[in-house]
Amino acid sequence: MFANNTLAPSHNLADQAAQSADNAIRSTQRVTNDALDSLAGSVQGIRQQAAPMLDRASEHASALAQRGVDGVRDASHHMQERFQNASNSTVGYIKDEPVKAMLIAAATGAALMAMISLVSHSRARN
Repeated sequence: MFANNTLAPSHNLADQAAQSADNAIRSTQRVTNDALDSLAGSVQGIRQQAAPMLDRASEHASALAQRGVDGVRDASHHMQERFQNASNSTVGYIKDEPVKAMLIAAATGAALMAMISLVSHSRARN
């Protein structure tokens, strides 16, 4: 009889310890689940806030790229007009002053040949 009485309290203590451990595990699981739910909500909120900002940034980058393309196109068109005007004025000058144009072309050619000759001789010496 004495043996039964000593076993009962230790069995009770083991049951209480197991129950306490089980309660602690359940409590930890609840806290963990709540924390994960909160984190998931935060991530979702950040995603919802970031999406419009990313869309605006993408639209802004596209607008800047389009402005750059338009600027290059305009500059190219402007340069073509300037070259065309220069070509037209050169042709007009040659028609109006053919002798002067020939003398200027000959002098320019002679000056270029002299410069090329000087450069090639200086390289040959080195």
